Amino acid sequence: MKRLLATLVILTGLIGSGGDVWADDFKEGVKAYNSGDFKTALRKWKPLAEQGDAYAQFNIGLMYKMGDGVTQDNAEALKWYRKAAEQGHAAAQNNLGGMYERGVGVTKDYAEAVKWYRKAAEQGYVFAQFNIGLMYKRGDGVLQDTIAAHMWFNIAAANGNNAAVKNRDTVAEELTKADIFEAQKRAKRCVASGYKDCY
Repeated sequence: MKRLLATLVILTGLIGSGGDVWADDFKEGVKAYNSGDFKTALRKWKPLAEQGDAYAQFNIGLMYKMGDGVTQDNAEALKWYRKAAEQGHAAAQNNLGGMYERGVGVTKDYAEAVKWYRKAAEQGYVFAQFNIGLMYKRGDGVLQDTIAAHMWFNIAAANGNNAAVKNRDTVAEELTKADIFEAQKRAKRCVASGYKDCY
């Protein structure tokens, strides 16, 4: 499942790619990665990543996180995720948030995790929308707020995250009808604003 998710995320890098040389190198890296030739993938992506390409940086981060063709190294994964995240790559922002949440390759820091989850969630990245819902549900890095948790779970559920459905329904058991109405109203406002008015 992790390999399938990584492959799907890597393939999204092809959308909107500019430049024939970049596209060729990137595609060759994807083809090599998908065939298990991780060394070639790294060789194709590393120059692109060093030139500042966020998709290549993210993919190299994944390789180090998963130990694909390289020695598994959380600190190195964190470095590459951060480079891509700082350029606005939503999946990298989400993964960086996850590393801070769990203290993998970095000191555990819930506030920093929320910061990165929020950046990705505000781009419509469904996994980050679910993750920020969990942070509000537990009160990790934010004040515990079941209405905000319900709102984010509701948004993630509407965007196809099945785990969010279960979590939304669980949180709803702790809320009044008025609270649920408020959470739904916030969710509608958040989505209508393009994830800019979510609080």
